[in-house]
Amino acid sequence: MKKGGILNKRLNEVIASLGHMDTIVICDAGLPIPDENQRVDLAFEPGTPGQIQVLKAVLNEVVVEKVIMAEESKKVSPEMHEEILKLLGDKEIEYVPHTEFKERSKKSKAIIRTGEFTPYSNVMLVCGCAY
Repeated sequence: MKKGGILNKRLNEVIASLGHMDTIVICDAGLPIPDENQRVDLAFEPGTPGQIQVLKAVLNEVVVEKVIMAEESKKVSPEMHEEILKLLGDKEIEYVPHTEFKERSKKSKAIIRTGEFTPYSNVMLVCGCAY
């Protein structure tokens, strides 16, 4: 049995497959996920698991060199936006319109769906290199 960290088998498989410059999306329950994308559906009920909880766990496992977020997050969900920024520390952040975020997410290695109901709380992580 694994000692700790992320226990979800599917999510562990996705994380282990990531390479430099691959992207993964951690999204709220409402983001449309194209059938072509790998989907890791963690949503259980509204709010469970939450965006922050999942983001924190993934950040502990993945080298991230850049984060992409919807421009709208700053105005529509400022509290969530601030919580996300606290977790990200000094990582580079690129803001794009939500429509562009959805288009870019189609090219992600996987989309991880949470039970989050806060609008525009989605984040795209651009993987870095550990060496």
